[in-house]
Amino acid sequence: MIKIWSMKKNEDAAAKKKPKTSAAQIRVQKDLTELDLPSTMKTNFPNPEDLLNFELTITPDDGMYKGGEFLFTFTINSNYPHDPPKVKCVPKIYHPNLDLEGNVCLNILREDWKPVLNLNAVMVGLQYLFLEPNADDPLNKEAAKDLRENRSRFAQNVRTSMRGGYVGDEVYADVRPKA
Repeated sequence: MIKIWSMKKNEDAAAKKKPKTSAAQIRVQKDLTELDLPSTMKTNFPNPEDLLNFELTITPDDGMYKGGEFLFTFTINSNYPHDPPKVKCVPKIYHPNLDLEGNVCLNILREDWKPVLNLNAVMVGLQYLFLEPNADDPLNKEAAKDLRENRSRFAQNVRTSMRGGYVGDEVYADVRPKA
């Protein structure tokens, strides 16, 4: 009888050491299994045991940003899906909907977020920003002004920035894929 009691105590102690799976982790796991990403998007988990922090690389195959490779970091808090994921772009990009700190202006990451949305919707939304930059809701006002007033100058600034050049006083990282 004492042996059974001792075994039960050991099982209880082992169960307490195991981290509990949160509702956010369960939902993220579900979202990730349902991902339907095109070949232009890839996820990366620097720590495979941490599903709440990961990276997404987008390599547009059309539009002004074609030929670039853009990295986004996702940080998901414990209140997901009631709170949207926090998404940052690294490195900075000359884009009307991305500021120089990497913040992203995407309506479903702010006022239009609803718990029924999932990670796939966010990722598709990010990709869409590269196909159709939105000058009407900018974080980078200079880029938005350029896009509205002179689309060809905007396209030239995008190409210059993607090669790691200067646009105005800002220097950008070369975002072309490394061979």
